[in-house]
Amino acid sequence: MNRDYGKEIDRINEQLIEIKQLLTETHKKSNVKRLKKQQARASLSSDKRLLELMDELCAAAQEQGNTGFVTYLGVYAAGERQSNWLRSQVNTDELLALIESNAATKVLHCVGSSDRLNLLLALLRAPKTVAQLVEECGYNTTGQVYHHLKPLLAADLAREDEKKRGYYVVVPHRVQGIIMLLAGVSDMLDTHYTQGNWESQA
Repeated sequence: MNRDYGKEIDRINEQLIEIKQLLTETHKKSNVKRLKKQQARASLSSDKRLLELMDELCAAAQEQGNTGFVTYLGVYAAGERQSNWLRSQVNTDELLALIESNAATKVLHCVGSSDRLNLLLALLRAPKTVAQLVEECGYNTTGQVYHHLKPLLAADLAREDEKKRGYYVVVPHRVQGIIMLLAGVSDMLDTHYTQGNWESQA
């Protein structure tokens, strides 16, 4: 059987061209992915300190083999009171475990009514008496305020002010949790990337 070496060489050349095209396309896709990653990273912040912190969180998550970490800090001042907080490298696996343990459900149930949120809002702004809460939050009786205030007191979210008897305040070390919970709500409401129908009830 005679072989046609010319045709075989031509076929090899065609295959080499195809391989070269595939490698070129793969390289382009890789560059696009890298560029998108760089753009996404750049869009997070132009603050070098925050970008360095993000790199540290990514490295720590990879090294420890967990789903990730979050770091957050903040300050809130109102009613002649100020709260500062800084939490570094909070393990996201531990945060997800709050769902599994039902702890997240209990917390959200405690604060998840408009009446209790309105009370917390009023108390975040300044210490208030029950009478002031009746007026500011639109209740008819002090009994209504006590009914919704009771779970907040039991959860140590609110308490009577130590300096001014008869006034209620948000417990200082709980301020950050409430503000960060609202920050999470704000993220979920952000329509920059996606939209949700929050009016529908399951």
